Amino acid sequence: MMSQVGQIMLYVNNQDRAVRFWTEKVGFSIISEENNDQMRWIEIAPTKEAETSIILHDKEFVAKMSPGVNLGTPSLMFFTDNLDELHSDLSGKNITVGEIVSLPTGRVFNFADDEENYFAVMEKNKERSQ
Repeated sequence: MMSQVGQIMLYVNNQDRAVRFWTEKVGFSIISEENNDQMRWIEIAPTKEAETSIILHDKEFVAKMSPGVNLGTPSLMFFTDNLDELHSDLSGKNITVGEIVSLPTGRVFNFADDEENYFAVMEKNKERSQ
């Protein structure tokens, strides 16, 4: 039986630019980095203690090594305790940010990375999750 989602593979065109986006603009931390003669990958997460992390892989390299792998961007939903503050922070860093929308499940907005991949953020406070 599976117990949790451990890592999410995100295939990017430019790993260095992707690392800068996620760490400098979004505030993630680098958990680990592997760079050997064959491939390089960078593990990032919102915090070093996060249970789930994102692995940034070079899209071109993965396409050559594993032609059958789906290289599309996964649809990711991040959670935050303060949606308004995060929306304002990302907007101030010249990140493409969508409007805040109220859904039956909560308030949400989307944002794009430097490769125009879109991700969503939902407000999730402790009262709602209990």
